Amino acid sequence: PVGHPTVRVFLAGGVPEVMLHLRELGLLRLDARTVHGRPLGDLLDLWQMSERRRRLRALLHAADGIDPDDVIMAPDRARQRGLTSTVTFPLGNLAPEGSVVKSTAIDPSVVDADGVYRKEGPARVFTSETTAIAAIKGQTDAPVRPGDILVLMGRGPLGCGMEETYQITAALKYLPWGKEVALITDARFSGVSSGFCIGHVGPEALAGGPLGRVREGDTIRIELDTVRLNGRIDLVGHDGRRYDPAQGAAVLAARAPHPDLAPDPGLPADTRLWAALQQASGGIWRGCIYDVDRIVEVLEAGRRALEAEAVTP
Repeated sequence: PVGHPTVRVFLAGGVPEVMLHLRELGLLRLDARTVHGRPLGDLLDLWQMSERRRRLRALLHAADGIDPDDVIMAPDRARQRGLTSTVTFPLGNLAPEGSVVKSTAIDPSVVDADGVYRKEGPARVFTSETTAIAAIKGQTDAPVRPGDILVLMGRGPLGCGMEETYQITAALKYLPWGKEVALITDARFSGVSSGFCIGHVGPEALAGGPLGRVREGDTIRIELDTVRLNGRIDLVGHDGRRYDPAQGAAVLAARAPHPDLAPDPGLPADTRLWAALQQASGGIWRGCIYDVDRIVEVLEAGRRALEAEAVTP
């Protein structure tokens, strides 16, 4: 592997060592109670001064000649070595609630000298990985070509349970022109995916998100600053007409959802229930933790609406 093996991370301090850096950045609630019954800040103090920490770090240096602070680096030290944060969360009229891309996995040859990835191209719309893969392989009348922007919609929780989208990124990785194709989806990715692949687009298509209103041939513009870690994905044109982001948002809002957009017919009942609960809790970006009060509120509102409908003559 590139970098240090896991055993070195362990000897350098593992998770507690990372938490020391998070504390320095002011990102932890140090008064939070732990399973030990003591505040988190107290436990981090104990770890920092512990004999165990000292011995593990010394062992790493003696056995491998490695400075533990080169394995788990402070942010300033990492920046001095040219390392950057891993992920960026683009917004835009296609992702008003957010999205995520592993910006360090984008091929450097398609990133401009100022660290910005810029792409504008035609949308290629798919509602399943199977049809997208067929187009990538050239097995359809309209094969995917360099410069295309793939839009895979309906793959969020409501569509299929938010499956991992790996087949497409794997297929593109081994094509000589694969780096010239971008992927935007409401599905998710694991750490193994690389290339320009934006996932977790919210709201998801089947929740009324604008991604589900994209049409074949729409012009999409992507700008992603891999240094400042911000970016946008926007509909900016269709059929020869050009839009600014606000106009593009209005065009999307006026459209009906894509005619092929639908949940997988074989979606299990427990997956459908989970998807409904996370949607009631806030969708892709807020529903990963159930908001019980919100769920109860939505259920009660629905029950009252159904009762009112039943008594309406």
